[in-house]
Amino acid sequence: MALLLAVERCRCCLWALRRQRWNQVQRFVKCASTIGGHNIEKILIANRGEIACRVMRTAKKMGLKSVAVCSEADRNSMHVAMADEAYCIGPAPSQQSYLASEKIMQVAKVSAAQAIHPGYGFLSENTEFAELCKKEGIIFIGPPSSAIRDMGIKSTSKAIMSAAGVPVVEGYHGEDQSDECLREHAKRIGYPVMIKAVRGGGGKGMRIAHSEKEFLDQLESARREAKKSFNDDAMLIEKFVDNPRHVEVQVFGDQHGNAVYLFERDCSVQRRHQKIIEEAPGPGINAEVRKRLGEAAVKAAKAVNYVGAGTVEFIMDSQHNFYFMEMNTRLQVEHPVTEMITGTDLVEWQLRVAAGEKIPLMQEEILLRGHAFEARIYAEDPNNNFMPGAGPLLHLSTPPSDTFTRIETGVRQGDEVSVHYDPMIAKLVVWAEDRQAALRKLRYSLHQYNIVGLSTNIDFLLSLSGHPQFEAGNVHTNFISQHHDELFPTKKATPHEVMCQAALGLILKEKMLTEAFRDQSDDKYSPFASSTGRRLNICHTRKLSLLDGENTVEVAVTYNQEGSYNMQIQDATFLISGEIFNEGDSVYLRSSVNGTVCKSKLVILDNTIYLFFPEGSAQIGLPVPKYLSAVSSVGMQSGAVAPMTGTVEKVFVKAGDKVQTGDPLMVMMAMKMEHTIRAPKAGVIKKVNFQEGAQANRHAPLVEFMDEEAETK
Repeated sequence: MALLLAVERCRCCLWALRRQRWNQVQRFVKCASTIGGHNIEKILIANRGEIACRVMRTAKKMGLKSVAVCSEADRNSMHVAMADEAYCIGPAPSQQSYLASEKIMQVAKVSAAQAIHPGYGFLSENTEFAELCKKEGIIFIGPPSSAIRDMGIKSTSKAIMSAAGVPVVEGYHGEDQSDECLREHAKRIGYPVMIKAVRGGGGKGMRIAHSEKEFLDQLESARREAKKSFNDDAMLIEKFVDNPRHVEVQVFGDQHGNAVYLFERDCSVQRRHQKIIEEAPGPGINAEVRKRLGEAAVKAAKAVNYVGAGTVEFIMDSQHNFYFMEMNTRLQVEHPVTEMITGTDLVEWQLRVAAGEKIPLMQEEILLRGHAFEARIYAEDPNNNFMPGAGPLLHLSTPPSDTFTRIETGVRQGDEVSVHYDPMIAKLVVWAEDRQAALRKLRYSLHQYNIVGLSTNIDFLLSLSGHPQFEAGNVHTNFISQHHDELFPTKKATPHEVMCQAALGLILKEKMLTEAFRDQSDDKYSPFASSTGRRLNICHTRKLSLLDGENTVEVAVTYNQEGSYNMQIQDATFLISGEIFNEGDSVYLRSSVNGTVCKSKLVILDNTIYLFFPEGSAQIGLPVPKYLSAVSSVGMQSGAVAPMTGTVEKVFVKAGDKVQTGDPLMVMMAMKMEHTIRAPKAGVIKKVNFQEGAQANRHAPLVEFMDEEAETK
């Protein structure tokens, strides 16, 4: 029994057991029973959201206690509820909470945590924090500070990689950071060039300059974002490889000099230089290239005496030549796809290696199986240049989790996606025996991921994963821009059949609520309390106005005596009937439209009817009274408004300035991203409502224009 319990605690053991590798089983059983002897019994997770929850799940599995830290905005968050202990460390801005290393260290001491797991982002690649942990006698679950420093500074890492025999991209990584020097090197390298923050990561502080004319503007923008994200605005310049693939290799090292690779991930499809969908292994990469990639990544790790989980990122051209780009000295967001194809738990590996143990598997023991995808579900509007958003998750239902489907998240229904942090809601991870089967499973699961309350990228992910070139594995970093027209087709009018289903859902919901009210009243049997539409010897007809985008659709509904309805939209008439019912926590609509039966999930919130079908979704609005819409539109057209809640970083104009359409007015920082607010029209600035450092709420008027009459006087 003790043997079985120990095996159950370790996914690595289960994988070994399935392959009848008894020597591995015995080794892992020993590992499971000895980690407490390495002075790690409680860990502090210096992070938030889904990665904090992810680490806690493994900690609980291993019998370790977990300590959470949170900002004031996260007091009621999921990771706080999951932890054994939780401490609030400051206001919402990350500089005053999740980046406040001294506060986090104080919590570690108070809670008697022996180790700190930094997750990713925030302090995960902060050399000073790793050194502080060492000074205070706290185990930092990550690489030594020297490796973070060497690989975190891109100019240093390129020199180390070149010396180690790892191929690198041509570029400038020098100390002279003057505008003129950087511009001269960009000209020498040849446009287009990539401008990247020396301490960058996650797409922050990164811009592409396609010509000398735009170089300085892009350089200044990258510097501002880098300073905000990393407190360092040093830049490097690299040759931009046209239509490259972004291929990265998961590596792992221990304190005994061992290092292994766990195959590659393809993360090519990106927006704003940030990943949106990842897969492992890379499509079309043969065994020989895979081996060369892995061996180059291990060379990179050994060159800096790497310990723990790390990712070596490469640019790959169409001929499968690859060049070192950077090394992320932490666990990556997309690590679950590697876990799925190798049967490992990389967080458990991190904890064991941090406790002084050897890597659980040697290179020849790491086996590749099947294919995995990860889709990042974001609160953002793909149709508005992927503008990040924030707001409440009024309705949230997900596909069921199982051995081969994982939902990595840090939010629940009713939670709010905060404006202060990254807008990622969840990661949907699936595995199957081959790429096509995994892709089908990904699409099936995305259809089951239903969110109401804010804009998401789920429909875009469905469009992307169903694109013929993506299905064929022909991916690269310019995939979205190259296939923009197919991925963002002109929106067509919602089919009349779907409008009828929306009308049916609304009618049945009204009927259900009326009957519930009647059951609670004293007039249970009053014929005046009915809203069924039933009439004696006549058929009742009503008109419904529905909104399909900005277009009003009039639906004439005739109530038939047997409970069905005739619905007329323009010259088309439909016979429709159905019912609404509950399955678990969700409400469903089963409808028959001219004999065709359909089942859909039904959500009605905030003057909107949401229908989720197996093949897609529809969002049908209910008109807002004119007096309300008139109030809400005041100030929206008279100037530039904030696209979301954020902080004003830079103001370019003042009252009296003349501007042209598209001129930059100010820069806002929100959701960890920089956004340039541009003039919606030509005119004269009447008033600037926010100065640098001020916070503006979503839809707040930022800049007001003079009216045309005032301008001409």
